[in-house]
Amino acid sequence: MTYSNMLRTRLMAAVALLCSAGCSHNQGQSITQQELVRRTQELFDAVASGDKRPWEKYFANDSTYFDERGRRMDKKALLDDQAPLPQGYSGSIKVLNPLSRITGDTAILSYDLDESENVFGQNMKARYHGTDTWVRRNGEWQILAGQMFRYYEDPAPGEQTPKKFPDYTGTYELGPGKTIEVSVDAGHLYLQKSGRPRDLLIPEAPDIFFRKGIEGREVFHRNAQGRVESLLDRRNNEDIVYRKMR
Repeated sequence: MTYSNMLRTRLMAAVALLCSAGCSHNQGQSITQQELVRRTQELFDAVASGDKRPWEKYFANDSTYFDERGRRMDKKALLDDQAPLPQGYSGSIKVLNPLSRITGDTAILSYDLDESENVFGQNMKARYHGTDTWVRRNGEWQILAGQMFRYYEDPAPGEQTPKKFPDYTGTYELGPGKTIEVSVDAGHLYLQKSGRPRDLLIPEAPDIFFRKGIEGREVFHRNAQGRVESLLDRRNNEDIVYRKMR
């Protein structure tokens, strides 16, 4: 190979390399977790003011989103849902604990949200978990699917009324071999399902209790004479009725 042919070959290789780099740039670069988090924080910074622009920018036209209330929304419905907080309300949402999986033209970001809200001087907190699937199309990264749920939080405990404990104690039966035993120990009320450890019953309202970290309620139902005749094991607003045996 002559010197001129060698030079020409090297020049052609350099041009091809530059072209490849330029084409790759035009097709859009890969995305990082840091950038995904930045964009996600931008979305939730816009919630209080009702700014639709980040939501318009980062959600694909054919995206689907499930919010913490179980609503399925397309992009139009999601944008329509963005509205400023009412007067007297303020708040902020912080993105925490991000975890990503990025491969090729797909990126999945999972994260927690820590929400602080002030309602006419009263402070409220809530925690959520979201997962978004980003896709790269024509060099642009957008969310194709997203899902959000709210972490369960125990309600505020109500007033303890030990004088009512004798009304509640006893055995409640669902069916053969399926019972709940309600007992008192050291000034506290406990519930124990057959074959399981006992749980502390924490009062929420008269005759209504909850168990720490367990969604649902235990409701003692009284008859017309005021006697407790059953225990309602309430799950997702549906009741499993245990009849009081003794």
